[in-house]
This record gives sequence, C-alpha cells and structure tokens, in this order.
Amino acid sequence: MFGLLMAVSIVGALSIATAGREDVRTALIAALGCNLAWGLVDAVMYLVRTLTERTRNASLAKQVTGATLGEGRRAIVASLPEHVAAIVGDAELEGMRRRLLAPQAPGGGLRGEDYLAATGIFLLVVLATFPVVVPFLVIDDTARAMQVSRLVTLAMLFVAGFALGRYAGHRRPALTGFSMALLGVALIAAIKALGG
Repeated sequence: MFGLLMAVSIVGALSIATAGREDVRTALIAALGCNLAWGLVDAVMYLVRTLTERTRNASLAKQVTGATLGEGRRAIVASLPEHVAAIVGDAELEGMRRRLLAPQAPGGGLRGEDYLAATGIFLLVVLATFPVVVPFLVIDDTARAMQVSRLVTLAMLFVAGFALGRYAGHRRPALTGFSMALLGVALIAAIKALGG
C-alpha cells in the first residue's frame, strides 16, 4: 500500500495543464526510482524486525532457563503484548515455558526463507508502481491518463483493504476495502497539498 501511495503521489505531481511527454517520462522514472528505494527500505526493515524478534526470543529463553517456575511465567507474561497477556492462562504459559526450555535449533540469525520473504516485499512495493504508471504509457492525453491512474490506484487500495479485512477476520471485509480506498483519497489529497 505504501508503494502504491508513493507512486500515485509522484505521478500526481504532474501538472496536467502543462505536462509534456518528457515531464511524464521524468515522473514515471521518479515513481519507479522512489519505489525501488522504498522497497529496499521495507525489505531491510523486515529483516531487522525478524532478527530482533529472534534475538528477543533467545533472550527470553535464557531468562526462563535460569528461573523458577513462577519467575519464568512472569518473564513470559512480561514479554507478551498486553492484550495477549490478559487472556493467557496458566496452561498456555506452562506450554510456552516448556517450549522455551526445549533445546533450540542452532543459529538464531536470519535464514534463507527470511531473505526470500524480504525479496518478496521488495518486489511487491516495486510492482505496485506499474499499474499506476501504465495509463501514462498507453494513453496520450495526460489528463485522461491521470484519471485512469487514480482509478486504478483506488481499485488496488480497495483490493488491498479487502484482503486486509479478510486477514483480520472482519465480518465485512468490503467495508475495510472501502475504508482503505477512502484513506487513499485522503492521503493522496494530503500529499498533494503538502507539495508531493
């Protein structure tokens, strides 16, 4: 979604009244370049987050290993998000404690599947650029291409929001889709107002 909004904001900076083909080409290259950079940042931050979680889990395992039963459970509760800690009972805590005491797989660093996931994130951000810019490649009228590009962006935001709603378990994921599209409209307007 970030890559999509970034691409549409850069393309939206075109002045429809005065943009020539060279201006359109420059904006398209800028959108692609920005999303290449943004995709790289997202991929690297995914790897940082993954490594941080593994390091944190290894640290928790060390705390639990040298602790009494009560101390170990308290350490686990302290590491959980507040909303999860509120619903976890003694049986779940004991299961977590036992899993933490089990011999850990060697190598708490990054694995091949982590790099594969980071590559997927990078590609998603970069590929989000293309549906936004394709109208400018196939439609000569810049104003019409801009309208089509914005409609495509809103449709993609709806689909992404719908998928997010389904993932989150919302009863009406279409409402999440519409909300995401409306949020996109608001963000695009804000980005344009701020000079983006």
